[in-house]
Amino acid sequence: MQPIRMLLALGTALAITLSASTTAAAAEAPTIRFGTPTWPGVTVKTEIAAQLVETMGYEVNQTNASPAFAYNALTTDDLDAFLGGWMPTQEKMADPLIEKGEVKVMATNISDAVMGIAVPEYVWQAGVKTEADLDEYREKFESTIYAIEPGSGFNESIKSSIDNDRHGLGDWEMVPSSTSGMLSQVGRAIDREDWIVFLGWTPHWMNVTYDIRFLEAVGEPKIADTRSDVLTVANPVTMEAEPRLARFFEQYVVSKDDQSKWVLEYSYNDRPKDEVAAEWIANNIDTVAGWLDGVETRDGGSALEAVKAAYSD
Repeated sequence: MQPIRMLLALGTALAITLSASTTAAAAEAPTIRFGTPTWPGVTVKTEIAAQLVETMGYEVNQTNASPAFAYNALTTDDLDAFLGGWMPTQEKMADPLIEKGEVKVMATNISDAVMGIAVPEYVWQAGVKTEADLDEYREKFESTIYAIEPGSGFNESIKSSIDNDRHGLGDWEMVPSSTSGMLSQVGRAIDREDWIVFLGWTPHWMNVTYDIRFLEAVGEPKIADTRSDVLTVANPVTMEAEPRLARFFEQYVVSKDDQSKWVLEYSYNDRPKDEVAAEWIANNIDTVAGWLDGVETRDGGSALEAVKAAYSD
């Protein structure tokens, strides 16, 4: 064989080998399976995590999952991560699995989420600062509390308070509605500076769009007041096999204000979740840096540098 032909043949063989190696490496990338409930905040939070994990060199897949389905799927190796572990609401589902080591708590990704009775700021400033203050201003409120979908546990708590004349609310009325319907009513009232009392929560876009306050719950039982933590729960087998992934999930802690903004863009402004997530990542590299501190990509590089390269203009 002539020298030039030999070099060409060797070059071709090397190219084929490198191509095959690259293909094999890509094929070996594990697929990280996220369970995603239909809650806007967790939807975007999961999308952001999925995009970062993908940039680290993994394949990703997201499946619509109720909490019950997600916990079961984590134990049967059908899911790898669930970022919607609301506590204490899900304690009965989660605690036995956590105690037996069938699911692993990676982090509290949201702390002190609130659901309770809320009023506009101007109502709070006028003197309505606790649940016990409501009945004093019954005429301004038209003796009405606005709530969410019928059957909600918090609706039942409000109804129970009325039925039991809690804080003098015995002749008040609860008006259930869809969440969007209730918040439309809130928006109209605030535009007119009318008085309104309603069921509110955070994180949510209502906290970005409206200037509102949560009333202090006094006495027991409370009308509708809870403080929740949201956990990232994971498949322990996957976390053991992928320590770089485990480190990311341990550090993926979100502020309530950030999640409220995500919900505003995704749910209120009706933007695609992948667009909201990508834009936020690109504009908040300093926050992402904390989540990826010491985290490596699958090929041993810096996960943060990979993200910077992927999301640079």
